[in-house]
Amino acid sequence: MIWNKTKECMERNQMTFMQGERLVKLVDRVYHNVPYYREKMQEKGLDPSDIRDIKDIEKLPFTVKDDLRINYPYGLFASPMSEVVRIHASSGTTGKATVVGYSRRDLEIWKECVARILTMANISRDDIVQVSYGYGLFTGGLGLHYGVENLGATVIPMSTSNTKKQITMMVDLKATAIACTPSYLLHIIETLEDESKKDEILLKSAICGGEPWTDEMRDSIEDKLNITCHDIYGLSEIMGPGVAADCKYHKGLHIHEDHFYPEIIDPDTGEVLGEGEVGELVITTLTKEALPLIRYRTGDLTSLSYDKCECGRTTARI
Repeated sequence: MIWNKTKECMERNQMTFMQGERLVKLVDRVYHNVPYYREKMQEKGLDPSDIRDIKDIEKLPFTVKDDLRINYPYGLFASPMSEVVRIHASSGTTGKATVVGYSRRDLEIWKECVARILTMANISRDDIVQVSYGYGLFTGGLGLHYGVENLGATVIPMSTSNTKKQITMMVDLKATAIACTPSYLLHIIETLEDESKKDEILLKSAICGGEPWTDEMRDSIEDKLNITCHDIYGLSEIMGPGVAADCKYHKGLHIHEDHFYPEIIDPDTGEVLGEGEVGELVITTLTKEALPLIRYRTGDLTSLSYDKCECGRTTARI
């Protein structure tokens, strides 16, 4: 199943043209609404008129997490607070928390992106999805919650309550899918086995992310629960969960290129690398209103593939 064939199966030349149009609008927006970006562009001798298509993105400066901390809390916002309808923030465990804001349109796009990744996991409006990510300033719980509702499925907003209660609700409410960290799902499996309740659950799919995990962990989860397990990628600075996810073929994560433009760079030199070369993932938020970010260095190492996937999607895979 594909949620939005028009965007997820778009021809490469059409996608590139759309990305260019959106980049031009984005650069104009941040130049005129975010003094910090305007100063960084002026330091490089750049004016918005210098950005004409997506190829010009390499002229623009990078953004790093420290830029958000320097401008804490709202200094990088491109929308007035009267248009910001939600705030999320990182935990701040490695320094000052990074604060992110969302306009109404940002939230609509977020819901759309999560609906796409849920569909990749064979979840439809007929499913009951237990969201066991934390709710609150962390983006995981609410991000998945509203995506499930947008899809038309039923959501069980469990958050990270005690595991025995998780299992009770999973069994009694007949959940067919779960969204949580992979390590927590392994813990749920152990509890199911200890209480001899594995045969009572109806799960068919799991959406796992929020932490690094391995193919071996995926295989273990799938074997023990007889389900399909899908990797979801996101980070609060960009949007939250739903930036990318893998389909049933597990050959990389489809990134929603109409909203998030990916680049791979050499982490030492900043040089843009070619398809298939491993480097640092850089993302530009092409459609974000409240907190648009240009060439944000994620710190994550991966590569890009542009060949059409067996699932029919043409979006790049990371």
